[in-house]
Amino acid sequence: MSHFVTATELHDLLENGAPIRVIDVRWRLDRPEAGPGDYRSGHIPGAVFASLDQELSTPGAPTEGRHPLPSTETLQAAARRWGVRQGDTVVAYDDTKGLAAARAWWLLRQAGVDVRVLDGGLRAWTAAGYDLATDDVVPETGDVVLADPGQDALSIDEAAAFPENGVLLDVRAPERYRGETEPLDPIAGHIPGARNLPTTRHLDDNGRIRDRDTVLATLAEVGVTPETPVAAYCGSGVTAAHTALVLHEVGIPAKVFPGSWSQWSNTPGRPVATGDQPG
Repeated sequence: MSHFVTATELHDLLENGAPIRVIDVRWRLDRPEAGPGDYRSGHIPGAVFASLDQELSTPGAPTEGRHPLPSTETLQAAARRWGVRQGDTVVAYDDTKGLAAARAWWLLRQAGVDVRVLDGGLRAWTAAGYDLATDDVVPETGDVVLADPGQDALSIDEAAAFPENGVLLDVRAPERYRGETEPLDPIAGHIPGARNLPTTRHLDDNGRIRDRDTVLATLAEVGVTPETPVAAYCGSGVTAAHTALVLHEVGIPAKVFPGSWSQWSNTPGRPVATGDQPG
């Protein structure tokens, strides 16, 4: 079963009255506050806005990273606000090639929800000729009961040790991995032993996931095979969830270090590697 749904599949499910709850997870690193406004300017009919900063994360100290995991209670309250009921399927989308929507997928999947990501995001929906709505959807409160959403999360110590027995993927841009630039965090570089594979390499120009053989070949470049223990991190645990989504789509289980570089670089005493090699 695919973790993705096409625009046509989603449209048909909604038209047929399937128990689908669509959530709009629009969020951008360069303007994180713009999501609600983007939602009101046009969204998939029936979709509810889900806040990545307030519902798919929780506030924390710098040593916890920029996007600490929400508690089970926080995520459950959010899912109920979105109208999710027991047995519903959730479809998450964004306008950034699925990078933000994958955070919702990663959390909700662990919490026991049947959840998919719209392949190609909002662009795919509009390209298929489907309409957008501008209302503020307020559904009837749901009754979903969630499990712990952090079962596949690594602690900072587990992330540090992971390269000893598996492949730890740094999915940020190569220049951030190499330590040439760091626009957000106090130190540039990467976790020693991590290998660089930007998550955007798994997507085509339209933001859709590439075919299975291409994804597997790309993963093999950094030593990832179906038998390899693998985990991912990024800047703050958002795009790493997208790499986990891609890995699960091709049948490779993956962990995520949600604190990611924002936690690592704000924690005194953690070693830092630079350059294009794991170190």
